[in-house]
Amino acid sequence: MPHDGPGSGDRSGGDAGRSGAGRAARSDDAAGTAAQPARAHDAPRPSRPVVLVSRPLGLGDFLTGVPAYRALRAAFPDHEVVLAANAAFRALVPLTGAIDRLLPTTEYAPVAWTGPRPDVAVDLHGRGPQSHDRLAALRPRRLIVFGGPTGGGYAGPVWRQDEHERARWCRLLTESGIPADPDDLALRRPPAGSAWDAWAGATVVHPGAASASRRWPTVRFAGLVAELSARGHRVVVTGGPGESALVDDVAAAGARRAETAALTDLAALVAVARVVVCGDTGVAHLASAYDRPSVLLFGPTPPAEWGPPARPHNRVLWPAPPGYRGDPHGDRVDPVLGAIHVDAVVDAVDEVLACPAARGSHDPTA
Repeated sequence: MPHDGPGSGDRSGGDAGRSGAGRAARSDDAAGTAAQPARAHDAPRPSRPVVLVSRPLGLGDFLTGVPAYRALRAAFPDHEVVLAANAAFRALVPLTGAIDRLLPTTEYAPVAWTGPRPDVAVDLHGRGPQSHDRLAALRPRRLIVFGGPTGGGYAGPVWRQDEHERARWCRLLTESGIPADPDDLALRRPPAGSAWDAWAGATVVHPGAASASRRWPTVRFAGLVAELSARGHRVVVTGGPGESALVDDVAAAGARRAETAALTDLAALVAVARVVVCGDTGVAHLASAYDRPSVLLFGPTPPAEWGPPARPHNRVLWPAPPGYRGDPHGDRVDPVLGAIHVDAVVDAVDEVLACPAARGSHDPTA
């Protein structure tokens, strides 16, 4: 499965330091080049007015955007909501209950839109002109973006550096007159019949991450699997493209190797998990979306910005000094993440499974 790649804010940095002048939140007068033609396989032009939402990032970014998608769906019930995003997430779109279709887009590429000008365009990608200009070029009747010192002359709410990702985009909408709830993040379950339904109640361990700085050492993941298996857990190890060797090394310690090439299969597996253990990745956000007990290993990015909801059956391990922030794109394991040891993770798993909220209505086998 694809991992969450660079996100907005500290994970993207693409709009930092850019400037411009005279741009307004309503883009009738906005300058920009014409959008590129849509590919032949894109859906036909809609007859309804369109809300075009830009979120061309990774899996974690797609999932942290769900509350904002829902808010836009509620605010514009008669519009078609189109998400410009990674084509890999097309199968997840129906699970949001908010998006009508996905328009394949890559980060900072022109949006391949050829229909009538969007009624509303919303930038859930960045904080300044590098991402704002892509939507302004389509001349939407209303453009919702961050403004302020980083906005490059666009009008809109002021970007805050230290803000949780779900809350950030909900605040953009709320301050633009569209109520949004950052806790409205639940996904629908994939259709029944997945091969992973038989693995309800398994412990899901996901050792991968998009960058080395966010990847806990393989030997520790293997040690964790061995300890959990010895304690009676049915452990399933998942991985993404290019991670077959990593998955094999970790699963060899006493786990089943998951074949979840389709994101809907991964979602189905996480939705019925007993507990999920992983780093700061898209799988962590899937666990939150399905309200599964989780133990999340953080570093180098603070969990205050990318962590799970504050629920009793979630544990975040983040042994960082106050104010610490590492490099999310680094080529070696972050020292804070490296300071987490196997016994601390095992203890955290025991704690979340002993929590009453992890049983009863939260039990996927109930």
